[in-house]
Amino acid sequence: MTATNSNNSTIKRRTKALLGSVLALGLGGIVATQVLVTPTNQALAEAVRVQAPQAPSFADVVEAVSPAVVSVRVEARLQPASNRDEFSFGQDGFDFLPDDHPLKRFFDRRGGSREFGFGKRRRGEGRKKPRRYGKSQGSGFFVSEDGYLVTNNHVIDKGSKFTIVMHDGTELDATMVGSDPKTDLAVLKVDAKQKFTYVDFAKKKTRIGDWVVAVGNPFGLGGTVTAGIVSARGRDIRSGPYDDFIQIDAAVNKGNSGGPTFNLSGEVIGVNTAIFSPSGGNVGIAFAIPASTARDVVAELIDDGSVTRGWLGVQIQKVTEDIAESIGLGDARGAIVSAPQDGSPADKAGIKAGDVIMAVDGKDIKGPKELAKLIASYSPKERAAISVWRNGGSKEIIVELGKLPSGKKVAKKAKKEQDDEVLVPLESFGLTLKLTDKGVEIAKVEENSPAATKGFRKGNIIISVNGSEVATVSDVEEALASAVQAKRKAVLFQIKAGSNNRFVALPVAKG
Repeated sequence: MTATNSNNSTIKRRTKALLGSVLALGLGGIVATQVLVTPTNQALAEAVRVQAPQAPSFADVVEAVSPAVVSVRVEARLQPASNRDEFSFGQDGFDFLPDDHPLKRFFDRRGGSREFGFGKRRRGEGRKKPRRYGKSQGSGFFVSEDGYLVTNNHVIDKGSKFTIVMHDGTELDATMVGSDPKTDLAVLKVDAKQKFTYVDFAKKKTRIGDWVVAVGNPFGLGGTVTAGIVSARGRDIRSGPYDDFIQIDAAVNKGNSGGPTFNLSGEVIGVNTAIFSPSGGNVGIAFAIPASTARDVVAELIDDGSVTRGWLGVQIQKVTEDIAESIGLGDARGAIVSAPQDGSPADKAGIKAGDVIMAVDGKDIKGPKELAKLIASYSPKERAAISVWRNGGSKEIIVELGKLPSGKKVAKKAKKEQDDEVLVPLESFGLTLKLTDKGVEIAKVEENSPAATKGFRKGNIIISVNGSEVATVSDVEEALASAVQAKRKAVLFQIKAGSNNRFVALPVAKG
């Protein structure tokens, strides 16, 4: 037999053996994704590997910033109150919000979850004895190497003793430097012979969709890290006049108050302050004070211990499309003055009820929030050029701003002449008016009428109509006739309910 024939026979035998092995594997129910033929005829399977982009790791950021984040323990001396039980929260944080308001502060210095229905004792529990001291816990972070740190005002409010727990467990005493309830920020100071790791506020504006990392001390567990994205900006949660919150979806819970939210560069983009939660726990909607606000407030607290803001002294409201139409303003923008406060800078400068503030020193005003924030950025005694819309045209008024007072002033009450009391119906609006010693009073509002829909109520006082003050019912009728003659689509009423003034536009009936 030749060498060639011998080789062919060998190849045929090996092929038959290999095919037999493959058939045996198939009959046995084993399926191989890949069979490798090696010189020793061994069959091996490869491990599964997926080639895909990897998500960013936050480990480097967390490792760098964690030493700057602390736990803030607060001890408050409480007044004895035998008629108050353990589960009432009348003095905490931001309880000016109504009980059924969906936003409740997640930090509770008395140890209970702030949730719907709070303030009730659980079944089977009696009243607790009043305590001399109450303890609370929040978060904070160093902003200087010599020991200045930031937290929330509602964390330290009414506190008498402050203890800082460092990242490594070291406990240090701290003292109060200053606080600002209007922005819910506070600054404490640790006096120790050491340099502290600190962080800085971001200077670049955060974008919706940016990755963020929240670091704090939720539920007293110690340093905890959560991550998410920026969900929204400019949120107004009705907690104060300067609301401009960043919304994030990183898990934030009780005890995270005052803690920082970082970007991936390790800069603080916001100070955690509130959550939206029906249960008191995280549901993925948290709010942080933006770095742009915190930076300026913290700097002023460190320098002066308090925040001084400019004061104009006006009651203002949003300009709706109906209001804009009724005063001949093309766009619904600016802030309409309900009333200047008696003796305020606005009153002294000649700003009147019905003026629409359109700009301050050339900076356009979109609405009441923008005006409040802009005026607050000025210092007392600074002069500002206020552009107003009055009687169908623009007017500039120079105002020397004052210092924002801590208390509220009551708006000046206009003097009215009194006629004999006569009921006068305004059928197209669904109103009936009468003259009383208070002024032109609404005696009746027809159900489902245009006036009822717009919120007019019996007992409201009409101050002006289309910018003209009214002292009698006849004044109202004359102002309405002028509006009809001028072919206005709406009539602007200034009404007073209690101590509050507001403007409401009612559509003029066709025909």
